[in-house]
Amino acid sequence: MSCLHKRLKKTKSEEEAFLEKARRIAHENGKRLGLEGDADLQFLLVGGELIKIRSSSWKRNRFFKLQEDCKTLWYESHKTFRKNQTFSIDDIESVRKGRQSEGLNKHTDPSVEEMCFSIIFKGSKKNLDLMAANGTEAKQWVSGLDKIIHNMRNLSRQQKSEHWIINCMRKADKNADNKMTLKELKHFLRQVNVEVDDTYAAEIFKKCDTSNSGSLEGEEIKHFYDLLTHREEVDVIYGNYAQTEGQMSSKDLLNFLLTEQQEKVSVEDALKLIEKYEVDGTAKQNERMSKDGFLMYLHREAGSIFNPAHKQVYQDMRQPLNHYYISSSHNTYLMEDQLKGPSSTEAYIKALMKSCRCVELDCWDGANGEPVIYHGYTLTSKVLFRDVIKAINDYAFKTSDYPVILSLENHCSVDQQKLMAHHLISILGEALLTKPVGNTMPSDFPSPEGLKGKFLIKGKRLNKLDAALNNNNSTIEEDTVSEEDEAADCKENGRKSKSKKSKIKLAKALSDIVVYCKSVHFSGFEHAKDCQVFYEMSSFKESKAFNLAVNSGTAYIHHNIDKLSRIYPAGSRTDSSNYNPVPMWNVGCQIVALNFQTPSKEMHINQGRFLQNGLSGYVLKPEFQRSLSSRFNPNTGPWLKRKTFHVMVISAQQLPKVNKDKDKHKSIVDPLVRVEIYGVPADNASKETHYIDNNGFNPMWNEKFQFNIHVAELALLRFVVEDYDTTSQNDLIGQYCLPLSSVQNGYRHVPLLTKRGDVICSAGLFVHLMLVDAQ
Repeated sequence: MSCLHKRLKKTKSEEEAFLEKARRIAHENGKRLGLEGDADLQFLLVGGELIKIRSSSWKRNRFFKLQEDCKTLWYESHKTFRKNQTFSIDDIESVRKGRQSEGLNKHTDPSVEEMCFSIIFKGSKKNLDLMAANGTEAKQWVSGLDKIIHNMRNLSRQQKSEHWIINCMRKADKNADNKMTLKELKHFLRQVNVEVDDTYAAEIFKKCDTSNSGSLEGEEIKHFYDLLTHREEVDVIYGNYAQTEGQMSSKDLLNFLLTEQQEKVSVEDALKLIEKYEVDGTAKQNERMSKDGFLMYLHREAGSIFNPAHKQVYQDMRQPLNHYYISSSHNTYLMEDQLKGPSSTEAYIKALMKSCRCVELDCWDGANGEPVIYHGYTLTSKVLFRDVIKAINDYAFKTSDYPVILSLENHCSVDQQKLMAHHLISILGEALLTKPVGNTMPSDFPSPEGLKGKFLIKGKRLNKLDAALNNNNSTIEEDTVSEEDEAADCKENGRKSKSKKSKIKLAKALSDIVVYCKSVHFSGFEHAKDCQVFYEMSSFKESKAFNLAVNSGTAYIHHNIDKLSRIYPAGSRTDSSNYNPVPMWNVGCQIVALNFQTPSKEMHINQGRFLQNGLSGYVLKPEFQRSLSSRFNPNTGPWLKRKTFHVMVISAQQLPKVNKDKDKHKSIVDPLVRVEIYGVPADNASKETHYIDNNGFNPMWNEKFQFNIHVAELALLRFVVEDYDTTSQNDLIGQYCLPLSSVQNGYRHVPLLTKRGDVICSAGLFVHLMLVDAQ
């Protein structure tokens, strides 16, 4: 609700009452967020003038204000048909203080650094670049927004759900009288994505309208809320184990944890859960868990499908670098397609903030002697190499401390290559690895742990590493090397007009900073085994890599045991679509580069693969992909530990409407759930529930599925929720992917993410899972 929307003229007393109500609502929501009386929150609720900046010549004063729901920002717009605009705090990825966006850096003077800040949105929405009247106000805007974002993200799913439902109720209360008529109740139900017929709506209304006044208020609205949010399926589970005067004693809870959740716990662990999640003081004192406490436990991370122990770095990070899958991006500079879309430093920031640990830089000669990055021989825009390195330096280690590989595709003249080397050395400083760890000739890769906070350059090198260490380093300033495989492949695709040229001049200055990732052409596994040193790595086009994975699976695994492999999308993917990364991981390929800017099933799978191990961007490969004695082949086995995976899709809660077009936005969803397994070919499978008519709020399926799993260590589990459509393709409602090794058994809640991989705040699935040894 906004006090700034147009309304009929109010009397002075009506206006005062309205403002008092707005203050009360804001106070309640601030309290719910744990920000009661917070000065920064009050500052945002009052609002103020900011300068919105789009270019050096387009700078406009706009009034911004946080609405009373404490989760919507309102600002005035001078567009003819959109006088007022709003966006949700949920849509914000981060708030950056200072001139930290491409736009502010370009269109403002360094003297206003303290007054500037940027709101960075999730997905493809453009940044909002703003300037306050002074540094103090800018600091308050940033601090206030950061607090709200942080506190909202840390609410439990139950709290988010409550916040959302209560605000939907307020929106349905059209005349703002704190009462709900039957008409308003129907409007509210449509808002929360559930369609009921008039008779049923009237029945609920009558049941709650105990005063027979024709409207619900006070305790009647609370009764309606309790009826609406009642979880019958949780009642049944709780009832089966609450054997102590209608509640769960610590022994009852322990029985549930051992039997259903298959957890290795003691009665002390059960008591800790009661202490942590029980909401009723008397029950807690009696060492019991009430139904509300049990629901709280199910909604928190202890009751999540994702093992909370895997939220931290839990794997051995002291193995050689090539023993890990490494989260990797292709043509990282692109925001959209491969032919005419924009190139931006922002694309690097977004990838790095998602724990991407290998980014690509496609380098070309630029004007004024400064190298640029863009997709050569296309209409994609250009960005300065220097600016990209600055952005990478600023954001590389904010999400993960583990090393970042800069994959250079070098098309520059020798002079501009020297400038590239200068920028890399001067900007990255000591974080740039320019010689082997320990200053002695290595026989293996250092570990991610040993390379924390370091940048590694992947590119061409004029000589072997031992030549540099033995002072046999040539004094020649440049020499000829073969072109990068990906660059040659691009020419073969016919997109580049120049005739094929297999050699380029390489500057010694750029060659010398390539240490552990020297690019070489792949000439077969036997040649690589006999002639390549461990730090000499090859890049494979997806089609070549897929062919090798199918026909030489074991040989590919052995190649990747002591060398690195990088896979990249075919040049024909001009729309920036992606290939399936799973077959590449199945043969131990580490750097499986995807187009991070494209929301797709493949990126969901990539996000799922790297969800574990503290979002470090590094995941330790299974032992059979690290041992030279391994005879494993993903296509034929041998299968070592077969498993059976039982999945019961029970229910969903508060699914969002599909916001595809106006008609879809008004309609209630008809949800179905698909359960997918990705892994070795024998494990790939997909099963789905029936769809449920007109209920996105609390649909229930209770459908059971069984999957036979041959290699659990390589398997990924993905849930997909879709809006069923008889006449067209189903629309995605939400999805979630994670490694099967990170799944917790038992009754679990599954969060749901958007197509772009952002959390849908109050939505989720409720499932029962059991992964057991096959009989």
